[in-house]
Amino acid sequence: MSHTINAALVGYGFAGQTFHAPFLTSTPGLSLGWVVSRDAAKVQSDLPGCRVGSLAEVLADPSVDLVVIATPNDTHAPIAREALLAGKHVVIDKPFALDLAEAKALVDLAEKQQRLLSIFHNRRWDGDFLTVRRLLAEGALGQVAQFESHFDRYRPEVGPPGRAAGGPGAGRRVGLGPPNQDHAPPPVGPP
Repeated sequence: MSHTINAALVGYGFAGQTFHAPFLTSTPGLSLGWVVSRDAAKVQSDLPGCRVGSLAEVLADPSVDLVVIATPNDTHAPIAREALLAGKHVVIDKPFALDLAEAKALVDLAEKQQRLLSIFHNRRWDGDFLTVRRLLAEGALGQVAQFESHFDRYRPEVGPPGRAAGGPGAGRRVGLGPPNQDHAPPPVGPP
């Protein structure tokens, strides 16, 4: 890859810090230059030299190619809309949007702006899911009548529920459950 994609991460809570920042800082061809966070000290401690600023500053920076959104669920679509209108490519942490109309509006805007728009479903690429997918495609499991799976998360202390708290787009099923493949908005971008 001859071009480095300059990324900005919007949100530095659990998802931003745990999933997105490590990926953006360790993947060849990606460079994380900005983080939008209310806790500049935490960002600077983890990512020395990374600029910390506002969404407006990020969107005004012509060197930013990609905006990765890892904020509370009900802010995903509004922030994505702003980023697309600013000419940035966008990756949105799951859930993509709160409803189908909001999702379709984003897809339409991305197509109009000729920008890439994609959803980040980290679990879709885990080895166990990829293995099950491959085995199903090969027919190695025969006719599957039921599939059951669960996630375990060790927490030594029960803390605040974060995205599991009440409000629009909240709840663990919304946060973890990928949409039905037949209804998921596909990544869009320039031809």
